[in-house]
Amino acid sequence: MERENLPLDRRLRQEILFARERVYRFGQPTLMERLVLPGPGPSPEIWVKREDLSPVKSYKWRGACNAMTQLTAEQRAAGVVTASAGNHAQGVALAAKTLGIQTRIYMPRSTPKVKQNAVLHHGGEFVRIMLSGDSYDEAVMAAREDQHNSGAAYVHAYDDLHVMAGQGTLADEVVLSGHGPFDVAYLQIGGGGMSSAVSCWLKTYWPEIEIVGVEGVGQASMKAALEAGKPVELHDLDIFCDGTAVRKAGENPFGICKDTLDRMLTITNSEVSAAIRVLWETLRCISEPSGAMGLAAVLKERASLAGKKVLIVISGANIDFLQLGLIAQSEGSASSVSRTLRVQIPEQAGTMLRLLDTCFEGLNISDFQYGLHDAQQAWPVFTITAERPELLDALPAKLDAGGYRWQDISDAVDVTFRAIPLRGDLLMHPVFLRLDFYERPGALHDFLSRLIRGRANLCYFNYRQSGERIGRALIGLDFPSAESRTAFLQTLPEHGEGYRSCKPVDDEVMARLTSAG
Repeated sequence: MERENLPLDRRLRQEILFARERVYRFGQPTLMERLVLPGPGPSPEIWVKREDLSPVKSYKWRGACNAMTQLTAEQRAAGVVTASAGNHAQGVALAAKTLGIQTRIYMPRSTPKVKQNAVLHHGGEFVRIMLSGDSYDEAVMAAREDQHNSGAAYVHAYDDLHVMAGQGTLADEVVLSGHGPFDVAYLQIGGGGMSSAVSCWLKTYWPEIEIVGVEGVGQASMKAALEAGKPVELHDLDIFCDGTAVRKAGENPFGICKDTLDRMLTITNSEVSAAIRVLWETLRCISEPSGAMGLAAVLKERASLAGKKVLIVISGANIDFLQLGLIAQSEGSASSVSRTLRVQIPEQAGTMLRLLDTCFEGLNISDFQYGLHDAQQAWPVFTITAERPELLDALPAKLDAGGYRWQDISDAVDVTFRAIPLRGDLLMHPVFLRLDFYERPGALHDFLSRLIRGRANLCYFNYRQSGERIGRALIGLDFPSAESRTAFLQTLPEHGEGYRSCKPVDDEVMARLTSAG
């Protein structure tokens, strides 16, 4: 039977075998390392595939290099074009320089300089970065137009059999390592290129292995595809784990994953942050968020994995330095549980200490926000942490017994931004907006100029660069009349040029920002 006429899974297995001969001119096999979870309680035997130690600090070199070695002389002469937000671009750049192929890589304008510089480092004179659009999807559209106009070969980041086969060589190394067989493997999924090939290869050698696909709750494109019976496009996309932030699963990966994945598991950004901390504390490894997703899933299901042998993949370590600070300060990276409470106390000497001595006795205050706003009442905000969840669970009863009014505002927008309240009596008709904009020069200016200029006064602004492709700001606007405020809100697009999301805050947040309580 001709290779093209074989079923997709058999073609993929054949291509993985052929990829063995191609990829190792670009890099060497990566390490398998044992990870012992800290703390008491049952723990599985965890083995980690360290793709963060590869030539481009992610597994993406395998697929890009395998695909580009198979281009004909005519295709190489015409050049290569691709689109990527980071890791795939570096793999393509490595192959371009090694093979001497002129390549244009389309990246969103919000791509951090550290990733652009890494692409240029690996590709040298054979690579040109083309910044286009604000999102990966827009970069893909520009790259496809280039392909159509120039005749260049397009190397897809995941929906290509040769790319998938290249990624599958990491599973071949797992099999050859001698550390198997494994009871379960947790594989993070973006477009599905790595998870499809690795699951296919592991199931070939260990048919009884359980394969768990892992996705972020705000980017679960493969889960949506499996539920719909075909790849479908997500309307909203969380990009905290930017290496797996794919709006629609690939057709070819879906064709494999629907048969090889035993189940899907979604995890939160907070759980990923906790996993990044564990990787640092155990292996001294700094993983990018998507690289830690497999371990996040293991930590989530730790109790049920006792006595089992588990495989995870650290898929990459290409993280912006600024993002490390954001992760380190996040709730998820803390070694204890936490909740944020707003408590009303009389604005009198000694009342704050009385609260601390009674209700908060034995608990740790990790964050404390307070300012004098009213002569009679105060509403300090506390983030409380404890080693055991039951200690925090008992706190509301203590506050109630003490006669305190309180609110749990753990996920509130103003707490996330550490917002400073304003004097509401100085404002006329305010609106506060939560804005997520593409982190590139001019994006914020363009938003303010196009939608705000001449319509309202800026009364509040809260923003800090985080190292992500998305900037997050809390913006306060004051309008001259209720009618002008209503007209603005009725015509404000939730999504628009230069920004991903713009939404007014809820009434409770608004009240806290503009009054003392």
